[in-house]
Amino acid sequence: MVSYVELSDAEVDRIFRALADSTRRDIVRRTLASGTSVSVLAEAYEMSFAAVQKHVAVLEEAGLVTKRPHGRERIVHGNPEAIRRVRALLDRYEQVWRGRVDRLDALLASD
Repeated sequence: MVSYVELSDAEVDRIFRALADSTRRDIVRRTLASGTSVSVLAEAYEMSFAAVQKHVAVLEEAGLVTKRPHGRERIVHGNPEAIRRVRALLDRYEQVWRGRVDRLDALLASD
């Protein structure tokens, strides 16, 4: 069972800012299944190692990934709990809109 913890506006802003970029979404996808070093991630993109590190830092600040030292490397792990929290937030938005559509349907059917 997922326990929903209310996210602050600042947390929501950081999460959606982080997920607004396709490279960062891909990094989250790649690291959810298993941890991956920043250098291996950098090989997957046509950008510098430093640019990939910046993307990882944005994701880490949003809580979507964690970075842990492993010898000389830094291993990036996706954070499934953060993804669950985002999903719970989106589910709440969906419920609001479904309720509005249901009320509109009822209003139109009553005429």
